[in-house]
This record gives sequence, C-alpha cells and structure tokens, in this order.
Amino acid sequence: MADQFIPVRIALLTVSDSRTEATDTSGKLLGDRLTEAGHWLAEKVIVPDDIYQIRAVVSRWIADETVQVIITTGGTGLTGRDGTPEAIYPLLDKEIPGFGELFRRVSYPEIKTSTLQSRALAGVANGTYLFCLPGSSGACRTGWDDLIQDQLDARHRPCNLVDLMPRLRE
Repeated sequence: MADQFIPVRIALLTVSDSRTEATDTSGKLLGDRLTEAGHWLAEKVIVPDDIYQIRAVVSRWIADETVQVIITTGGTGLTGRDGTPEAIYPLLDKEIPGFGELFRRVSYPEIKTSTLQSRALAGVANGTYLFCLPGSSGACRTGWDDLIQDQLDARHRPCNLVDLMPRLRE
C-alpha cells in the first residue's frame, strides 16, 4: 500500500488508417493526460487497422520489461477494418472483463445505447496491463478520467492495479 504516487511507464498505440501525428487527437489527449498525472510516456506509435501490425507493436512492448502499461485507441468498433480486440485477445494471459463492462456503463449517460458498439477491453500479458479504448477523443477521455487514471494511482483505495504489479508474473 503506497502513500505516495508511483509513476508507471505507459506506451500508447493509435490504431487508424487515416490519422497522423498531427491529427491524432485521441493519442495526444491520452499522452497529455498520463504525463499530467505524473506517469512516463514510454513510446507512442500510430499503425493502420491491421491486426498483424497491431500485434507486432504490442508484442514488442509486452516483451519490454520497462513498459508497464499499454493503452490503445481505435479499432474497437464493428466495421470490417476494426480489429484491435482480435489482435489483442491472443496476446493476453488474463482478460479483465470488468473494464469493458464498466467502460460501457460510464459511457451510457453520454452516448446512451451507442455504447453497445464499443468493444473496449483490458487484460494482462507478461506482467503488462493492456487497455483498449475506442478511437474517439471523448471515449479516451472517459476511459482515462473515469477508469484508468485511478487504477494507475497507487494511492487509490480500496485497491488499485499498481499494487498488483509486483505479483503479476507469479
């Protein structure tokens, strides 16, 4: 149980066929939010909606002992090109089903039944947390502000994900 904030190293992946560094508002929002919270941005990458390119980047980060958290934005919808969940599921050691459930619950007051189109998910792979958020900046704001931020703060009670980090590879 920490009395002080413990910064974690977070890698960000934007999944998009059209966004560039200049137009990636969701990736910028997440990068700004995590650094403002006191965390470290390990790396930020943009890849097209291609499950193999997504897996390649995420697999590299999972294998990197210095990356503790991976957040993706984009590719969680229902169209033919949306493949982030399909790219990520096979990499997970454990899924955190409550994340997607809670994400849809906290999104409901703002977007009503449209939240059922979100395939937001989270899990753990090789001791690394993964969070997959939709591509809109509003969804990224909701995901970070209402869910991820508190769970990545070691001072958050009654419990948080940072406290579990030393035990993830048991």
